[in-house]
Amino acid sequence: MIRLLFYNRIMKYQLCFIGLICFVFSIHAQTGFSLKEDPYKKKVEVLYADKLLTAYCYFDSTEKPVLFPIKTVSGVTVTRGYPVAPRLGERADHPHHVGLWMNYENVNELDFWNNSFATSADKKSQYGSIRHQKILKSETRKDDATLIVLSHWVNSEGKVLLEETTRFVFIKKENDFIIDRIARLEAKEDVLFKDVKDGLLGMRVARELEMPSKQEDNFVDAQGNVTPVPMMDNANVSGMYFNKEKLEGDKVWGSRSRWACLQGEKDEEKISIAIIDHPKNIGYPTYWHARGYGLFAANPLGQKVFSEGKKELNFSLKQGRSTTFRYRVMIHSSTPLTPAMLNKQAAAFASLAY
Repeated sequence: MIRLLFYNRIMKYQLCFIGLICFVFSIHAQTGFSLKEDPYKKKVEVLYADKLLTAYCYFDSTEKPVLFPIKTVSGVTVTRGYPVAPRLGERADHPHHVGLWMNYENVNELDFWNNSFATSADKKSQYGSIRHQKILKSETRKDDATLIVLSHWVNSEGKVLLEETTRFVFIKKENDFIIDRIARLEAKEDVLFKDVKDGLLGMRVARELEMPSKQEDNFVDAQGNVTPVPMMDNANVSGMYFNKEKLEGDKVWGSRSRWACLQGEKDEEKISIAIIDHPKNIGYPTYWHARGYGLFAANPLGQKVFSEGKKELNFSLKQGRSTTFRYRVMIHSSTPLTPAMLNKQAAAFASLAY
């Protein structure tokens, strides 16, 4: 009897200890970052407090790795769903605009920017793709996480032009979800980034965060393909761009600035999306390829069209040489970001040893 009581007491203590360990791990999982890899779905989910903030996706259909979707800390999706997960009422133009990405329209005469599932097979030889190779590092802490990945910029036959090593640093601070994207590009042959309009870091936002517009337009890519952007109902559309130089709206397109910001409202939440350039980047401060229909892009390499011919940059890398592009993307909710807040963020980003 004494032995049985002793055994029961030991089991009780063991169960309590196991329960305590499970509780501790549960609290950690609920309060910090975690990275969940799913190689079958070709993505790595980025979670905070067990809730999705974004995912690193390397779908075949996108022809490049992307972060998709992107959400606020409170869970509001700020990126367009089409073409991966279309939503009612949003635009269905530019199928290559997915989440947040980095590529370029003309690298050794190959178009990486406009390539997608919609590109016909007979034209694929004119386009390039960025192929995910492997995850080099995955690390999480309470308020930040790091994901380092290796990708290859290839032609239609798989020949490697550039090797890309990108470090994503995900940070949660109060109402801010911050993404630092640091991409090192090493040339595997002599490479020329021809001065063109479409590049380099791009994001496509949700319909509600577009600028209200009654304009219909057609956009032509480097291959002569025309993409119409139709006029749509502007109900609940509230976006507005501004930059450090106090330009607003359509005037931000083609301007040169340390940062640019898009503000609007979605799902009854005030949202600010900011992209911050880094002083070590080529072409700093970048030109902004910011369109009212929802394309928010920074292009430091395509200077001719933005400067109306006053400047031109045909950036080249010799085989074996490399360059690094560093950008910070802020997804801020609740109160709008102010220029003072953005200047402070830009200074903090510039001071980092990326």
